[in-house]
Amino acid sequence: MALIEQSLNRRYSLYVHEELDELSESFTITDPSISGHPIVFASLGFLKMSGYSKEEVIGKNGRVFQGPRTNRRSVMEIREAIREERPIQISLLNYRKDGTPFWMLFHMSPVFSKDDGSVIHFVGVQVPISPKPRRSRSGVGRNGVNLCEDGSRMRGDIVFGSCRREVCSDSLVELGPVLDLESVLDSDSRGLDIEETCEASDLEKQRAANAIENISSLLTRYSEITGRLVCERRCSLPGAGVLSSSLIISLGRIKQSFVLTDPHLPDMPIVYASDAFLRLTGYARREVLGHNCRFLSGEDTDPSTLSKMKESIRVEQACTEGQEFILELSSYITCS
Repeated sequence: MALIEQSLNRRYSLYVHEELDELSESFTITDPSISGHPIVFASLGFLKMSGYSKEEVIGKNGRVFQGPRTNRRSVMEIREAIREERPIQISLLNYRKDGTPFWMLFHMSPVFSKDDGSVIHFVGVQVPISPKPRRSRSGVGRNGVNLCEDGSRMRGDIVFGSCRREVCSDSLVELGPVLDLESVLDSDSRGLDIEETCEASDLEKQRAANAIENISSLLTRYSEITGRLVCERRCSLPGAGVLSSSLIISLGRIKQSFVLTDPHLPDMPIVYASDAFLRLTGYARREVLGHNCRFLSGEDTDPSTLSKMKESIRVEQACTEGQEFILELSSYITCS
């Protein structure tokens, strides 16, 4: 939980939460560098729309926002946008805490580090889509009563545009939650036969784009306070040793304690450290990345084990003793 709390504070200062809470838009911020790509901030607008409390959302993945009629094709499009670290705007059907489905426009945009071009956060804005009424052409139940596909009754013969197949008119008085980034990563290919979507209007698309711009501007301004600058568009190519956010998300699913180093860079620095490793050693991620593993050594470190590790690196062979050695050092740091 400490990693989640530090995600915004370390990059934007302690006061950014107050400013973000002042924004009226419905949005979430996620951190791909933390295992599970969790939500690290949820706006008051999002909480009101979804029916969840902040405690139920922060630190969680987005699987809870999906439902049986969530379009998996759209989910895979978002997954691809995350992999390519680019913005996307797409219509989605998702569910609020009480199970009510609703259509919304989901606009996701990455936030980049100005220093090395890596993705720091993803911002996801959700704009409810206003349905357009039209006459029903189907949806008649066995007893002749008009039904939604989930079997619930409709009010009269009016249904709502291309939302007709997914949302009963009775449910539209309440807004549902949205798909968040982690639901993209954990979804599968089920539900690909959804035929209809609910298209957003140009005004709704512009609202989503404006919200992204406002949030990104606020984050950029607060990053200037800490000196750890961010930008809405990639200001520089990813630096050497910078892993893509999609690879980081995949590595985050591994629960073991481990680090990755890059032998092509000077001094073979650590370029990834798992959450389990950070818990084991007591170090923060920023204290580990970019450093050689030798900083874990102490007075009781066995020089012969270090020599075996160096030789294994030189000849490019696996070193079991080296793996045990890393765990020894981690324990040493924790206890010291």
